[in-house]
Amino acid sequence: MDIQVGDLVIRKSHGGDIVFKVTDIFVDDTQQTHCVLKGLHLRLMADSPIDDLEPIEAEHLRNEIVRMENMHNNTLRQVLVRRSREREQIELRRSEATKKFTFFDLPGRVLHLDGDEEYLKMCLKTYNQLNLQAVGRWVEESKQADVIINLLEEIRPDILVFTGHDALIGNGKKDINDINNYRNSKHFVAAVKKARLVEPSRDELVIFAGACQSHFEAILSAGANFASSPNRIFIHAYDPVFIAEKVAFTPINRIVDVSDAITASVTGVDGVGGLETRGKFRLGMPKTPIK
Repeated sequence: MDIQVGDLVIRKSHGGDIVFKVTDIFVDDTQQTHCVLKGLHLRLMADSPIDDLEPIEAEHLRNEIVRMENMHNNTLRQVLVRRSREREQIELRRSEATKKFTFFDLPGRVLHLDGDEEYLKMCLKTYNQLNLQAVGRWVEESKQADVIINLLEEIRPDILVFTGHDALIGNGKKDINDINNYRNSKHFVAAVKKARLVEPSRDELVIFAGACQSHFEAILSAGANFASSPNRIFIHAYDPVFIAEKVAFTPINRIVDVSDAITASVTGVDGVGGLETRGKFRLGMPKTPIK
């Protein structure tokens, strides 16, 4: 079968449910050829016998891209509509004495560590579309704990994201409580613990961590505010972004409604969850006139 690194494929045994990119091809101990796969839009790494793979047809790919772009754009529109309503409420609450002043926004700032360079670029573009200041670093999941203390001291974010790829691994029935049965969950746990050495408070530094099928309970126990994946399902590449945005634009005198934050994600309650967390948005005044 003529499949090469970089090709887009589906798995026949799974009914072609997910579009993957082939990132590596290797021969195992039994001399069977396998491919390492990365989800096109889902934060999932997997491997598969090459015989189980089928190159995706152009029409299938086009439909998948259109579907995902529509989902992304719809979520963006919902965020912007929500912000417009919230600003209207702020204006209604302003006193007559302050209505002559123009306010400016200061949302929370994000540091996003991602084990996948392509996903990081996609996320940074979305942060920009959401008018959210974000610094991104492409760091392999196993090395995120090693670099986070220096990055926190350098960037001083309000919101920290650890993500990349993850998956339940092993054959047969898997014990989902055993963190060793996950590809990268132990690395996310280690990174969260390191970050909490710098800032223990969940209100001062808000952390999202995890990827597809991650050990949700272990990541929360390590100190994260939000994590994936409660039902061990696949999560979307943009889920961390929309969770971060909800925290960044919730006023500091309010608690982020957990259900609202989860609803703001692409995947929803099966894919992400978390704890009550104080928002990071501040209003300032007056806004300097542009001359």
